[in-house]
Amino acid sequence: MNVKEANAMHEHDAVSCPAVFVAAPASGQGKTTVTSALARMLRRQGRVVRVFKTGPDYLDPRVLAQASGQPVDQLDLWMAGEAYCRQRLFEAAREADLILVEGAMGLFDGEPSSADLAALFGLPMVIVMDVKGMAQTAAALVAGLAGFRDDVRIAGLIANACGSARHRELIEDALPATVPLLAAMPRDPALALPERHLGLVQAEEIRDDLEARFDAGAEALAAEDLAESLLALPPVAFTPAPTEASAPPAWLAGRTIAVARDAAFSFVYQANLDLLERMGATLRFFSPLADTSLPACDALWLPGGYPELHAEGLAANAALRDDLRRAFDDDLPILAECGGLLYCLETLTDQDGETHAMLGLLPGAGAMRGRRGCQGMQSAELPEGPVRGHAHHRSQASGTPEPIAHGRRQRHPAPGEAIYRARGLTASYLHLFFPDNPAAVARLFGAAAVADDSTKECHA
Repeated sequence: MNVKEANAMHEHDAVSCPAVFVAAPASGQGKTTVTSALARMLRRQGRVVRVFKTGPDYLDPRVLAQASGQPVDQLDLWMAGEAYCRQRLFEAAREADLILVEGAMGLFDGEPSSADLAALFGLPMVIVMDVKGMAQTAAALVAGLAGFRDDVRIAGLIANACGSARHRELIEDALPATVPLLAAMPRDPALALPERHLGLVQAEEIRDDLEARFDAGAEALAAEDLAESLLALPPVAFTPAPTEASAPPAWLAGRTIAVARDAAFSFVYQANLDLLERMGATLRFFSPLADTSLPACDALWLPGGYPELHAEGLAANAALRDDLRRAFDDDLPILAECGGLLYCLETLTDQDGETHAMLGLLPGAGAMRGRRGCQGMQSAELPEGPVRGHAHHRSQASGTPEPIAHGRRQRHPAPGEAIYRARGLTASYLHLFFPDNPAAVARLFGAAAVADDSTKECHA
C-alpha cells in the first residue's frame, strides 16, 4: 500500500505532503511563469502536482491547470474563508506528490496577504524575483523579506530573468546562508507568458504557444535539480476543516441552470459550478456568440468575461438575444456579473469606439474607459443574503436605474458596486464566490425552500 492509498483510508486524519508557496516582492516578477514551469517539470517526471492560486483570479488558474494537468482552485482567506481553504489543501494533499500555491501581488501586500495564508497553513515560501538590473541588491531584498516576519519561513530564491552564469554567481554569493538560491531562470523571452487586457490572455486562445513555453521553462528548471530540492523540504501536515463542510442540502434539485460560456463569458470559478451541482442543479452551457437558441432552463447565469472584445458578434446573434429577452419576460432568475451586466444593458461601446446593441434588459450604456479600472474585495448585500466576491473592470455603465443595494467593501466605508434588479434579473459588476453563502445563492437561482437559518456560512 502506498502513501496516497493509506491517506485515502483515513479521510479525517492529517495528511503530510511537500508544499511550497511561490511568492514575490511585487507583481510582475514572473510568479506564474515560474509556477507553471515548476508544475510542468514535475508533471513530466510523472508526479502529481496540485496547484492553487491565491486571490480572485480567473486567468492564471487556467494557465496553471494546463501546465499541471490538474484542476486549479482559488484560495482566499477573506473571500472563501479559512475552512474552505483548509479543506481544499487537505483534499489536494491526499493525492499530490507536491502542492504549489502561487501568491498574488507582493507577499506581504493586502489584508489578508499571501504571507498570512502561508503562515496559517505552515507553507514554506519560495521567492521569485526578476533580477534584471541588479545582483547583490537582489540578495539584500531577499534578506529583508526573510526577516520581516518571524512566522513565515523563506525556503529559497528563484532568480528570474538571470542574465548569465556570472550574474547568478554574484546573487548566490551574497545571499544569507539561510536562504539558498534554488534556481535561476534565464532571461529568455521564449519562457515568459504573454500578457494582455486585465492580465494574461486566456489559455484557450494560445494553447500551443503555452505548451512550448511550459516545456522550455520545465527544461530550464530541470537542469537545476529543483524538483529534488522541493521534494526534500520537510512535508507539511494538512488537516481537514475543524467541522468539515458537508455538502449543502439539495436546494436546487430539479432545477436546470443555463450558464453562458465562450470567449466572451469565461470568468467562472470552478468552485461555483461545483457548488451548484452539489446543491442538485443541472448545468447546461451555451454560447451567446455561437448558439442561436437558449437551452431549456429554470434560471440563467451570465458570468463575466470579455464582451467588449466580442461586442459585434454578440450584437449579430439576434436569435439568441431574442431568447434571452423572452427568458427575462418570463421572470426567470438571471444572475449577470460584470461582463454579464454589460451584455444586459442597451448598448456597449468597445475599445475602438464602436457602439453595439446588447440585450436591453436594463436601461443603460456600457463603455470602456482606458487603463483605469475598479477592483477590490466586496460583499454583495443581496436580499437573499450577503455573498462575498470581488470587482475588477475597466468599463463603466451609465444611465442605469436606481440600484437596490451596493456592495460592502472589505475595508472601506464608501459604497461598493451598484446592484441592480429588474424582474428576475440581478446584475452587478461584482463577481460572486458562491461557496461563501450557498443558501443565498440557492435563493438567487430560484430555490423554492431554503431554511431561514441557512444564511451563513457553508464553505463547502
